[in-house]
Amino acid sequence: MRVLRLAVGIFIIVMGIQTRDWLFVALGAAFSIMPILNIGCCSTQGCAPPRLPRKTNTTEINYEEIK
Repeated sequence: MRVLRLAVGIFIIVMGIQTRDWLFVALGAAFSIMPILNIGCCSTQGCAPPRLPRKTNTTEINYEEIK
């Protein structure tokens, strides 16, 4: 997945330079830097909410048999 993102980023940079559209060059740079530095939401589960510790119920319940 990282190689694919890097290839897409380089492709966007090349197309931005050819069309002289510097916004695409910046966008391609962002897409290229993310896989190189291994950052991003999807790769390291950065967007996952933190897990809260489960509360354990340690009180014992006593049942009374009814006849």
